[in-house]
Order: sequence, then C-alpha cells, then structure tokens
Amino acid sequence: MANSCDVVILGASGFTGKYVVREALKFLNTTSSSTSPLITLGLAGRNPTKLSETLKWALSNSEFQNPDSISIIKADVSDPSSLKDLCSKTKLILNCVGPFRLYGEPVVSACVEAGCDYFDICGEPEFMEKMEAVYHQKAVENGSLLISACGFDSVPAELGFMFNSKQWEAPAVPNRVEAYLSLESDKRIVGNFGTLESAVLGIANVDQLQALRKSRPRRARPVIPGPPPSKGPLIEHQKNVGLWAVKLPSADAIVVRRTLSTLTENPHGLSGVSESDEHIEKRKNFWQAVKPAHFGVKLGSKSLFSIFRYIMVGVNIGLLGSLNIGRWLILKFPSIFTLGWFRKKGPSEEEVESATFKMWFVGQGYSSANLASQEANSKPDTEIITRVMGPEIGYLTTPIILLQCALIVLSQRKNLPKGGVFPPGIVFGPTDLQERLQQNGISFDVISKNALSS
Repeated sequence: MANSCDVVILGASGFTGKYVVREALKFLNTTSSSTSPLITLGLAGRNPTKLSETLKWALSNSEFQNPDSISIIKADVSDPSSLKDLCSKTKLILNCVGPFRLYGEPVVSACVEAGCDYFDICGEPEFMEKMEAVYHQKAVENGSLLISACGFDSVPAELGFMFNSKQWEAPAVPNRVEAYLSLESDKRIVGNFGTLESAVLGIANVDQLQALRKSRPRRARPVIPGPPPSKGPLIEHQKNVGLWAVKLPSADAIVVRRTLSTLTENPHGLSGVSESDEHIEKRKNFWQAVKPAHFGVKLGSKSLFSIFRYIMVGVNIGLLGSLNIGRWLILKFPSIFTLGWFRKKGPSEEEVESATFKMWFVGQGYSSANLASQEANSKPDTEIITRVMGPEIGYLTTPIILLQCALIVLSQRKNLPKGGVFPPGIVFGPTDLQERLQQNGISFDVISKNALSS
C-alpha cells in the first residue's frame, strides 16, 4: 500500500504533541517554491475530536492555513490493528505517547513489522535498552529505523558532547566532559507531568533495568586517555560557568555512552543504506574528529538555595517512587511533592514562552595524549568550555529537534542506516542536524580554551 502521509504524529493532542504539530506546520510544503520534503502530515490519536481541536489551535498560532494536506487518523496503542493500519500509511511515526514503558512497545512493534521508521521523545533508559534488545535485529532485517530520545532528551547532550569533543585538536585529547544544565525563566518553571510520571515509574522498576543489563552481553567500551574522574562532592561550585550544581540522574549520560559504545564497535560510524561516496567520506571524517571521554550531567543554578530545592525534590521522587502509596501520592498531588515544579495541567503558554535553557560543557583533558599515559594519576592540563542554549526544553526545544530529525530522514534517508535500534547521536552526528538546529534557535558556541594550573 502506498504511503498516504510522509509523517504521522502519534499522540498529537497531548501536552507535547500539540507543540510538535505547531512546529510541523512551519515545514509543511504546500507550494512549488518550498524545498521542504514534508508534503503530507497525519495527526493520530484515540480521539479525533481532540485531534481536530489540536489542529485548530496549531493553525491559530501559525502562518500555515491549508489543512487539506493534513489527515486526522484514529489510532489507539491498545489496538494492534489500528497501529498496523497506521504504519501502513506513513514513512515515519513521531511518537509522543508516554510514559513509553506503558505505551511505547506496541508502537515500536507495529513499526518494525511494517518496516516503518520510528522516532520518539523518550527519556526512559529501560524502555530504550529493552527496545534495542528485543527489536534491533528484526528492525535491521525489515528496514525500520528506530531512534528514541529525539528531543531535549538527549540530542543537546549528544551533539553538545560531540561539539566539545571536536574542539580538541591533535595532539590534545579530552578525558572528561561534564554538562551543566541551567533552566531559566522570567516566570515559574513548570515541568511536563509525563516526565514526572516516567521518572516515578523508572524508580519503581529500577530492578528490571538492572536485570535487563545483566542479561545482555557487555558492550565495547572506548579507550579514554588518562584516569577516570573522581566522583567529587555532592554539591559543586563550578566557578567558570557561575553555577552551583548537583548530579542529574537523567538519560543523557546513558544515551551518550550508548553512542560511544556503538562508535567503538563501528569506528567509522554506521553505513547508510545507499549513501554516496561523498557522504561516506564526510561520515568518516566526522567520526575521526570525535574523541571519547567520560561524560556526566549536572543540574545547575546560580542560587545555592535552588540546589537544595533540587535535592529535596529528588529525594521526594526517590522515596515516594519506591512505594505504591508514595507513587499514588506524588502523581495525585505533583505540585505539593515537587514544590510546584510539576503540575498536571502543565505550564501556561506564557510560562513556556518565557523559559530558556543553557547547557554548559566543561571538558578537561591533556594538551598531548602522551601526558595522559606518562603517569597513572596524571591530572588534566587543558580545559575547553562550550555551550548549547535554546528555548524552553519540553514544548519548544523538543519539537524543534524532533521535526528536524524527521526532515533529515525524509530528505536524506539513503545516507542513514537501513534499520535498527540506535541512539540519536550515532545516526544524526554526521548529518547537518546541528546546523539545522542553529537555524531554528538552538545555538552551539565555544566559550573558552584554557590551560589548567597544576
């Protein structure tokens, strides 16, 4: 059956989904003068009425006013036949239905069976690793490209790490890159309730993730010059970027490590299904410039008081997430137990528009690889700081990233792997994704390069 939609947004009427729809309208090609590969779009979900309301809302916030090229499709993740029909009608599913541990696998399974490509905005390590374990081989065979974390989780971390890594010109080499995430707003910062629900369920099922990892073969690990970094204090004062910081248990570090493991197994990156000689050379040159390093993420603030609030919320989520009654309480009354950072109705449009993020990447390493191998406890003598910054993370940055990933697939599919389950960095690293993000309000900057005192 011929594809009737280039892209289908599943869960289009949800909190994040409606912003993905609005972003998609910017690139929907209905004129002969447009170069966008997105010509037909589908909005899918359980309730066609809500989908139509979402489209009306998105059109009211867009210059695009031709809904004839947009299809409303009824589909339910609990109805396999509706998902099968959905996947037969499109080249690519953008899945916004979370938590993914509850609702994601039926969509992945349907896409793999149909040979349809699949992207999502998941930040749940267990779901991502389980999908790789269960569906990777069949996805390769059927030509289905499955990529999770195609939003703020975890593309800024992946591309930001690579951007910092590429600043280390030979003979210099990095040893560690620490990312410091700072969320800023003129108004209150309010998180996506789905993100909270995913975190709570992740804590409740942490044993399943550990069991999954133990059941799988150990992945290749990159060789990183110098000794591994120490754990450091609970609260850090990173003076070079003006932030107090505490470790953030997010998916970003896990996703970056998955990309580095895949790169270690495939030093030139992943071959495209039918890529040109020019792109093969570009891909090899790109990965040759990316150097492995230890990677971690911390949540930062200019205020030490805010760091104590972060810790308090983290403790609440950790303790309550491990108990049935605790999970009920925090998901029933999120605003109380997260000190107002999460609420069921989500942020207002004014709160979304006022928020921004900065992600600082502080890389430390050696001016020469020889220095790293001279002594077992040799200390880094060089520091390179880079930064990624952009608009609000959940409803603005995430849709921007997801749509640009989709446009790359539509226009450059031959240069990407035939199929399989991968993190975003190993697939999109050699493409023009960074340039596209820069053109759409997400910047990448080199802040400083300095020698460290011994």
